[in-house]
Amino acid sequence: MNSAIGSADAVQDEVFSPVEAGEGLRGALHRLGIPADVIDGYGLAVVSVWAGLVVWSDGVRFWWQTGGWDERRRRAVYAWHSAMEPNRAARRVAFRYAELVRQRPLPQALGQAGDATPR
Repeated sequence: MNSAIGSADAVQDEVFSPVEAGEGLRGALHRLGIPADVIDGYGLAVVSVWAGLVVWSDGVRFWWQTGGWDERRRRAVYAWHSAMEPNRAARRVAFRYAELVRQRPLPQALGQAGDATPR
């Protein structure tokens, strides 16, 4: 991963691969206590955060659904943030994550699955 991701002195014109950007966001989310996975494919990276919250990256920017609906355009509303700022993007994604966790908590059985010991 490019060490300039998330650094204060990163050059604004620098471009990252989608996976580098996705890994930078995943790391920033991890530091906020939010687990995520990065999937690579078709020239994009997808950062899977929670049911109903995936963040796409093309290496230049991140984008995700806000939960809103544009009635005039008849489509979902998306937020976006520069891939040059994964820490700031992660804080924005964290707000949506917190909203979804309140609306769609993890079922009890799945929440306990991580503590299960195979017999």
